[in-house]
Amino acid sequence: MASDPNLPDTEAVASWCTDNVPGFRGPVRLEKFATGQSNPTYRLHAASGDYVLRRKPSGRLLKSAHAVGREFHVQRALSGTGVPVAHMHMLCEDDGVIGSSFYVMDFVNGRHFDDPRLPGLSPDERRALMDEMNRVLVAIHKLDLEAAMLCDFGPEGNYYRRQIDRWTAQYRASETETIPAMDDLIAWLDENTPVDDGLRTLVHGDFRIDNLLFAPDGPACAAVLDWELSTLGHPFSDLASVLMRWRRPQGPLGRGLAGVDRKALGLPEDRAFIDLYCARMGLPGVENLGFSLAFAFFRMAAILQGVKKRALDGNASNPERALEIGGHIPGFAEQGLAAADEIW
Repeated sequence: MASDPNLPDTEAVASWCTDNVPGFRGPVRLEKFATGQSNPTYRLHAASGDYVLRRKPSGRLLKSAHAVGREFHVQRALSGTGVPVAHMHMLCEDDGVIGSSFYVMDFVNGRHFDDPRLPGLSPDERRALMDEMNRVLVAIHKLDLEAAMLCDFGPEGNYYRRQIDRWTAQYRASETETIPAMDDLIAWLDENTPVDDGLRTLVHGDFRIDNLLFAPDGPACAAVLDWELSTLGHPFSDLASVLMRWRRPQGPLGRGLAGVDRKALGLPEDRAFIDLYCARMGLPGVENLGFSLAFAFFRMAAILQGVKKRALDGNASNPERALEIGGHIPGFAEQGLAAADEIW
């Protein structure tokens, strides 16, 4: 947990929760989770149990960013499906309560790993967790959209074209300096966007090991977290997001698997993870993976630029951390250009 001088007003939180969360009883105590740079997230201790409060940042924000209402609605729709999520209690869109919209969900007791090397586990345990990660990704992509009432959760049409336009606009709106590699990557993506192949599923948008909670005593996934970027789109974008993270080095901006002896640790190589995913999805293979990887690096660079800009504007959840990671934007763009040349 991290200290936060701008914690939401506990009396306001307690009063609202008492009125809107069934069985809720105060008093309350809030602790900010240390991870995450987008929507500030707090563990809410109460007499009736532990909850999580996730809020939209205060201050001036980019249009369509920090969609806590969208997060709330998709997780509520996923309740009872094969996709594990926390139980959603209530969404508050009245900025007058704590200064911005927020929602309250159950606290899920589980194991959280921010290092994909999964330190402290045996090779067999690592294999089991990575297999479960793969299975859950497939569960998201095979979700019956009609049964979950999510058919209208995203627009139709070419997902990649739509996302490139959106994130280019977001990047330009938060641009603080010229990054040649980013300009080159945007131009390459514009010129090489593949024709829409008709694959359209629920996509998480930021699927990675540290957005999963695992059961305390086994490999089962207890909950998938952070649905802010979820929509209907191309499933390979989520797959590429996993591989993109693994290609990053160990360092201050998260931890990757670059240079790691995966076989010795019991971790899958990219091809093995892809093949298992395709077998479970019933697909013959993954087309245009080089493009999907380039897009994944581009989108992450654009997101980090937004984080950096919020820090400079005084709206960041963790300002020092935000400015630190802003220095890694060129590296993401350069890796995106390198991925664009890959042939699978």
